Amino acid sequence: MTALALPDRIDLATVRPLQASLQCVATEDVALDASSVTHFGALGLQLLLSAAKTARIAGHRLEIAESSEAFDSALTRFGLSREDLQHLPDAEAPCH
Repeated sequence: MTALALPDRIDLATVRPLQASLQCVATEDVALDASSVTHFGALGLQLLLSAAKTARIAGHRLEIAESSEAFDSALTRFGLSREDLQHLPDAEAPCH
């Protein structure tokens, strides 16, 4: 499993380099370290959801190994949890 530390701020300025770093989810399991995250914006959420879906479709796992209070609080504000990111529904499941 590859370990990947997330930047302190996940926003417009950091999404593109983070996207490049997350390409490995298509070929291997990845454990994210979000313990130093102080700001987690909606673009970052979109990127992590996409990476989680890509990993699942490819038969790999994307997990949040560590997280900061700021990261967890942002997820809560978005209506999600760490577990939601790690256990997305099947890609073929219909929307309700």
